[in-house]
Amino acid sequence: MDRETRMFAESHFRGLRGRLPSGVSPTQDRVDFIEKPGSFSYSDFFKGYLLPNVPCVFSSAFTEGWGCRRHWVTPSGKPDFDYLLQNYGDVVVPVANCGVQEYNSNPKEHMPLRDYISYWKEFIQQDYSSPRGCLYLKDWHLCRDSSAEGVFTLPVYFSSDWLNEYWDCLDVDDYRFIYMGPTGTCWSVNICGRKKWFFFPPGREEALRDCHGGLPYDVTAPALRDSRLHPMAQHCSPPLEVTQEAGEMVFVPSGWHHQVHNLEDTISINHNWVNGCNLATMWHFLQQELCAVQQEVSEWKDTMPDWHHHCQVIMKSCSGINFKEFYHFLKVIAERRLLLLVKETGPGKVDGSSEGTGLGPQQAAFDIGRIAEVLESMVAHPDFQRLDTSVLSPRPEDLLQQLDEVMATTASL
Repeated sequence: MDRETRMFAESHFRGLRGRLPSGVSPTQDRVDFIEKPGSFSYSDFFKGYLLPNVPCVFSSAFTEGWGCRRHWVTPSGKPDFDYLLQNYGDVVVPVANCGVQEYNSNPKEHMPLRDYISYWKEFIQQDYSSPRGCLYLKDWHLCRDSSAEGVFTLPVYFSSDWLNEYWDCLDVDDYRFIYMGPTGTCWSVNICGRKKWFFFPPGREEALRDCHGGLPYDVTAPALRDSRLHPMAQHCSPPLEVTQEAGEMVFVPSGWHHQVHNLEDTISINHNWVNGCNLATMWHFLQQELCAVQQEVSEWKDTMPDWHHHCQVIMKSCSGINFKEFYHFLKVIAERRLLLLVKETGPGKVDGSSEGTGLGPQQAAFDIGRIAEVLESMVAHPDFQRLDTSVLSPRPEDLLQQLDEVMATTASL
């Protein structure tokens, strides 16, 4: 990030004055296609798509050097089953059954990749049908394995990736996934095959909800035309549609309801991510999740000892994170940005852009400002104040003070 981009971003968030962006994005009739890597910088992406929170598609030229595109795909553009079996056949992978619906998801099982590929081959030979249903390899964390080296290169546009940075620091988990599956079935790159995307800008998906408040499992299902089941669907604007070709990369903005269908046998690489641009949205979501938990167990508020503590426990089991862990997430990223500033702005360091990596002192200063704004809101939240923050190190108030002091010194950076 360069200084001009940082100033642009900070002005954007000052204009919001702590509010989230509007619930419904401006009307769009298409998704931009970015064709040439050489003429599209990190700053172009940051100002044109990440900050305004709108989708775009990158051409296959952005991923042509990836190892997976060379090795995982046959000359005819199909999955190279022989290569995958030879290199990953014994790896146990998660597989979802797309033919069975459990609420708004599919049941999963685990099997060696060789067993899944055997199923996939039979599925193709049997004219894309099987008594086992349509199985889809989903959420394979290949990047945890050293054998993933050379598979792909993280695009500079997505280098400010707090979620995976955090989990990498803990060496516990990640949010980098491989998907594979037959026809019929974030940023996301198609290694081979084609996909159809349906995008609904933030807020538009509300009209899709059924009479019970649930979102549809399939946004193309005929049931959406039933006004008794989906009383508001007729008022929903048509989604933005994108056909993603092999090698192309889709940027999925925060809060955009979307659905994806495989048009061909497909392999894709996907990352879930969080950074300074959508951190406030994440904090807002966590507050909503806690309120939902508290409402569900409200009848035991006066009789259950440590009711507020139990709400945090339930929230973590449902969402994977609670207020205390969210603070730890903010702390880890804040400390890494403070360290980066010390290294990059010390003696002999005068250039503050680091355009080649997307990070650097300007990005660090921007990130610290975003963390400070959310942390200030968090420290003032009544439910966070009920936590025993004496066990946190540093204490949230002390970290906030440190960030405020650093922000004052980086204003002229």
